[in-house]
Amino acid sequence: MTDTAVYTPTEQDFVPAPPELKETASSEAVTGSKNDMRKRFFAQKSAVAGVVILALLVLLAIVGPYISGHSYDEQTLKHANLAPRVPGLSAAGILDGSETMNKTGGSETVNLYEDLEITDEYYLFGTDSLGRDLFSRAFMGLRISLIIAAAATVINLLIGMNFGIISGYFGGMTDILMQRFIDVVGSIPTLVVVTLLMLVLKPGMGSIIIALMLSGWIEMSHISRAEVLKVKELEYVQAARTLGAGHRHIIFREIVPNITGKLITQIMLSIPSAVFLEAFLSFVGLGMPAGSCSLGTLLTDGFQNVLLHPYKLLPAAIIMVLLMVSCHLVAEGLKKASEQ
Repeated sequence: MTDTAVYTPTEQDFVPAPPELKETASSEAVTGSKNDMRKRFFAQKSAVAGVVILALLVLLAIVGPYISGHSYDEQTLKHANLAPRVPGLSAAGILDGSETMNKTGGSETVNLYEDLEITDEYYLFGTDSLGRDLFSRAFMGLRISLIIAAAATVINLLIGMNFGIISGYFGGMTDILMQRFIDVVGSIPTLVVVTLLMLVLKPGMGSIIIALMLSGWIEMSHISRAEVLKVKELEYVQAARTLGAGHRHIIFREIVPNITGKLITQIMLSIPSAVFLEAFLSFVGLGMPAGSCSLGTLLTDGFQNVLLHPYKLLPAAIIMVLLMVSCHLVAEGLKKASEQ
């Protein structure tokens, strides 16, 4: 039987690591976790497809209103109710400006381009009843809807995240009082609050953002609180607290980086919800003012003419569907990447 050497601890074993080493180790751990999550995300084909579609929509929202050569608010009454006409395809009889109109006496195929002798004009999505280019208006409406949704989502993130983190981190009576406040605010139907507010404020982008902000932060708060309650009991948070780290350091250096994935997922779900609510408000006449351009106003105008000119409804409807699908694909990809 061999003798086992006995190790005698020295003072060097209890010397704290220098701050630079702790900062480097913490940074490397967070960076490595983010890199793994990024790899898992882009390994999902559906998530990549969602990113590509969303990127294309954002790009078209930026440059789309200038592609067709027609201004989104330019009115040419002579060109009213023109069907889609695309260069190159019109010569083959596809999207050449012809449309079949259902009337009381039966259906009739007409081509207003030829009737009005404006065969040198092209409207890719057609025109509305005031002769405005629907292609430019569709992507300008997408731009405005995205701006409204992004602004409302950022505000909801700032309010909801901070509210949920404070409630979950400090707990006790603070958590009880803050959760009861959310229960009171959340008990009022969102649609009722938004509708009453829109009746008081003047229609416009700022009013819609305020309306979306009133209750949109509650779901973000619930998610932030739930994640904080789970994370604050983990070993690395307890170790930081044992070493004397303050509340600010623990919250912003230990907790927030580890709940970012869940928050980003909720952001991607909040964007289509905000777009849909804006479209609904505009559809019922409580959103953007008359003459303005958003997906909601375009859907309203298209719905009013869907029986006679169905092409007016399709651009805004297709864009909204693509936006909803792409955001949900990205959110689902982020959720799966953060859970693995």
